[in-house]
Amino acid sequence: MSGEGLTIRDLRVTFDGGVTAVDGVDLDIRPGDLRFLIGPNGAGKTTLVDAVTGLVRATGSVRFGGTEILGEPVHRIARRGIGRTFQTATVFEQLTVEQNLDIAAGAGRSALNLLRRRRHVPEAVEKALETTGLTALRHRPAGVLAHGQKQSLEIGMLLVQDVKLLLLDEPVAGMSHDERESTGALLQRISEDHTVVVIEHDMDFMRSFARSVSVLHAGKVLSEGTVAEVQADATVQEVYLGRASEPEPPAVHPVPVREEV
Repeated sequence: MSGEGLTIRDLRVTFDGGVTAVDGVDLDIRPGDLRFLIGPNGAGKTTLVDAVTGLVRATGSVRFGGTEILGEPVHRIARRGIGRTFQTATVFEQLTVEQNLDIAAGAGRSALNLLRRRRHVPEAVEKALETTGLTALRHRPAGVLAHGQKQSLEIGMLLVQDVKLLLLDEPVAGMSHDERESTGALLQRISEDHTVVVIEHDMDFMRSFARSVSVLHAGKVLSEGTVAEVQADATVQEVYLGRASEPEPPAVHPVPVREEV
């Protein structure tokens, strides 16, 4: 299996009251890309993903694998091989890691049977356990997993659904440094066979793992390119990265004044 490309043209989302959250966005995401969408709060990143996945109404064009999908219902878009995560991981906390993956695989089993351990675990579940690094935790309840492990499990639940495009909303929010590194390595592994789009605010994480970057601002694409190209863009520095990239001024310590006797 390989990833599919995503082509967006003149995408617009306007909410009641005339607020335009996505304002004529064009994006070309190649198959197998690991694309990061960055930008300040309110730039339209999550709304753009909502439009692609059918959660909000939009105009323009969204083509996935050459097929127009804009306006299709959510379930049909998902069946085309597009999966997404949200900022908070959604897993069945009382069930084991393996059972969560088994449910996501859609094996057509009843709820009662899903709670029983299989003699033979589906190949897709085994592969997802290996890819996400959760094999040793397969029989552990999802509710006791560390934050980063829950995110990995949710990504695994997309993988067993045979998705071709993963849309991930701030997957490393609240993670420790080690968890971020592990998740970044996971995204790199996944992008070998899938197309991955990541909404992210963590600039260090973006610099370490992005293959390409799109910067959104006020609902428009401000800049695109490699990490180096985007960071060198004067407009991006001015409206988004400028303050973060400037060194802090040296601390000024007041000179004590000697009192005269």
